[in-house]
Order: sequence, then C-alpha cells, then structure tokens
Amino acid sequence: MWKPSSTIRICSDPPSPRRRRLLALAAGLSVFGLPLSRARALSLAEAKAKGWVGERIDGYLGLVDPAAPPAAETLVEEINAKRRRAYEAIAEKNGVPVEAVAAIAGEKAIAKTPAGQYVMGADGKWRRKK
Repeated sequence: MWKPSSTIRICSDPPSPRRRRLLALAAGLSVFGLPLSRARALSLAEAKAKGWVGERIDGYLGLVDPAAPPAAETLVEEINAKRRRAYEAIAEKNGVPVEAVAAIAGEKAIAKTPAGQYVMGADGKWRRKK
C-alpha cells in the first residue's frame, strides 16, 4: 500500500498500475543499454568507418554499399534532408542556385574526409580516399 512520504512530495497521487509498468519497462530497457528513443542509433562516423556511407561530389551523402543495413540508408536520407534545407537557406540568402551551394559543400566535405573513407569521384564511382 502506498503511503505519502513526510519528505518532498512530487506527486499527490500514487503512480497508476499502467504508469508503474511503463516505468519498469523503461528501467529494464536502460539496464540492457537500449536508449528509449531508438535501439542504438547509427552515427555518421560509424557508417563512414564501416564503408557503408560516403561523401558525394554534389554535397550529399551516398550509400556506398548496397548491402549496408537499413539504418545506414535512413541515416543518409535524414542527413541529406538537413543538408538540403541548409543549402536552400544559403542559396536564398545569396541569390545563387542550390546546386552551386551543394557543389561547394561537396568539395569541402570531400577535402575534409579522412583517408580510408569513401568519396565519389567526378566519374560517379566510389573510391577510398588516399
């Protein structure tokens, strides 16, 4: 039976049975190392290091390995959408085409890519950067 504490009271009512079950489930998931939002999100650095994702010359990411897990493809789509919004804002502010902004960003991203990761060449083929 629940009894109010004489110390600090955060809530005047005891947690409902449903809330207790949800709290127990959340605690159990965190014990097993699973964050509540997603079961371990794939990072861009990890996807690049594994050779699943690379920088394209057009300023966007590309899926290098068709056998990459679905999380890699989702990551590429999410980041490309964010990049597209950023390129659009810069293009609008400067009165230039989005493609021009994206191409400049692509050159910079490829220049910053560490050796061993994949980049797309002008011929559209993936290669490991040396």
